Amino acid sequence: MSSPQSNESKVNSSWIDWFVGKTGNEFLCHVPIEFIAKKFNLKGLKHKEEALEIVLDPTFDSSLDWVSGYEAELYGMIHARYILSAHGVDDMRLKFERGDFGRCPRFYCDRQRTLPVGLSDKWGQSTVKVYCPRCNDVFKPRSRNEMLDGAMFGTSFPHMFFMQLPMLRPQPPVEKYVPRIYGFRLHESAFMPLASRESSTANMGSSATSSGTSSSPSPSRIDQDV
Repeated sequence: MSSPQSNESKVNSSWIDWFVGKTGNEFLCHVPIEFIAKKFNLKGLKHKEEALEIVLDPTFDSSLDWVSGYEAELYGMIHARYILSAHGVDDMRLKFERGDFGRCPRFYCDRQRTLPVGLSDKWGQSTVKVYCPRCNDVFKPRSRNEMLDGAMFGTSFPHMFFMQLPMLRPQPPVEKYVPRIYGFRLHESAFMPLASRESSTANMGSSATSSGTSSSPSPSRIDQDV
């Protein structure tokens, strides 16, 4: 039998508090109920009313199994809109400055803080990635966060973030890794896959052959000159 205190901890929180507080959802910020309650912010989103009611429930009981299953998708799509708003950018700025989204794994990016980004704006297409503003590349996030749907952040978020907060955009890396052997830089052809090199060599050979053939005078041309 569970204690009254444990039951109280399950009930005395909203669905949003419970969902954002789950392990693996650290990238998400708390979308205010006032933002969700405005019909304008839900325009174009297909959702079930019971899912919206659960998301807005101020006393969600996480021990019950009566959730519809669409709450995460609905909240995620609303979240993608909220973080593009002024208040949403401020919320994500705090998380960015704390390093909540992780850091770029590239050595020359010097542990640059990253931002979450989606590779698609449609739900279920891909999981979240992290964007490094120093090298402008994307990477997989930490394993505990990699199951979040990328549509929760959308494809535009990090770029809108730095448009609104340009002072936070870092300078590109000063140094770049240069492959060398015994101190000598490798030629560009050394980085080509073997098949590509063979194809390139064959094309060069065929070009030379065709060029040589076209430059040789035909017998008919010689006869005419004689």
